[in-house]
Amino acid sequence: MDLSKILRIILIILSVLFLGLQSMGREVDAFGVKALGMSLLVVLYIFEVKKKHILFMLFLLSYCAAEIHNYFTYDMIPVAGSKYNLHYLIGNTLYISAYIFLILRIFSMMNFKKALSRFPVQILLLFILGNFVVFMVTDLADSKWILDYTHNVEVFYNSVVMFLVCLALLNCMYNDNKKSMNLLIGCIFIVFSEITQVAYFYVSNLDNTLNVTYSVFLVGAFVFFYIQSKLSEEYNSVYERQQELKA
Repeated sequence: MDLSKILRIILIILSVLFLGLQSMGREVDAFGVKALGMSLLVVLYIFEVKKKHILFMLFLLSYCAAEIHNYFTYDMIPVAGSKYNLHYLIGNTLYISAYIFLILRIFSMMNFKKALSRFPVQILLLFILGNFVVFMVTDLADSKWILDYTHNVEVFYNSVVMFLVCLALLNCMYNDNKKSMNLLIGCIFIVFSEITQVAYFYVSNLDNTLNVTYSVFLVGAFVFFYIQSKLSEEYNSVYERQQELKA
């Protein structure tokens, strides 16, 4: 059995273990398993995917770093009187960086100017919907925030996530292939996981069902991200095919 198969089996076991620990409310242990799983996913990507893309690699590394940081700082409380929660800022910066790298990866898969001219109405609707979701999600948790800067961080974080899924949808309409579809599904799962996590922390009084739901969406997201990473690029987009038919 080669290394890739061994890593895939271990990742499946860790995913099941992660979901099991979350269902039992053992969050610290679940964080550790998640960090280990992300680390092994990076190793699997390096060894198994032949045509690696630097931006997707940076996405995985940044997300992995965020998970490791969260595990080791889980129980750390900010110093009394401190204006900033350093670990909160570092963790969110790493997550935001990861999503920005994934956004740049999607940009590299499409001609944005052509997509803009081909789907102007759809882009406008996505922009309006994205803004609505960002402020709706932010308002859900607004009353629970203690530090002043938290609101700005969360608005920026949620804006990046929504821009990611909107761009992934635009990319799917533009390219219309299996790679873009798997990427879109992964991004949708990421949005669902983020919204569920907000509800878990700020709305439901730490209802463990939501925590498990968030975890399922997160695992599903990275399954689809990994699937799309193994698919080859298909540059013959819907837009280009339509232009060819008109010619």
